[in-house]
Amino acid sequence: MDCMFCDENILKKEEVMRNGTCVFLSSKGYNPEGVLEGAGVIIPFAHKASPFDLSDEEVVDMFNLLKDVRKYLDDKYKPSGYTIGWNIGKVSGQIVPFHAHLHVMPRYDDEPLAGKGIRHFLKQKSNSRIKEVRES
Repeated sequence: MDCMFCDENILKKEEVMRNGTCVFLSSKGYNPEGVLEGAGVIIPFAHKASPFDLSDEEVVDMFNLLKDVRKYLDDKYKPSGYTIGWNIGKVSGQIVPFHAHLHVMPRYDDEPLAGKGIRHFLKQKSNSRIKEVRES
């Protein structure tokens, strides 16, 4: 299987913290421009395609780890807020890898896009589906 999140070298290089079934990885390796300061992903150790495939234990561990990650990021980066979310399936932006991962993105008051949340770009008129599809 060719999955970057299953690659032990990436796990070792990017790991910030872990618990029983999940790990928080920094975005340094795939955020070379440094725009997303402090951002990362929480992934289960087991290769699961989406959050819908997670076990109950993995769900609990993921959200417990999210709380620990928030404390870590608050202390280290002092963000003004957070955007967290999943991309599930190619159409939503989950291109590679098909390994469930929860994006954790600290947000800052001085960002040019401060105040723009997950739905901002999806609500643009340019994202409207063609009329025939909407009416069917």
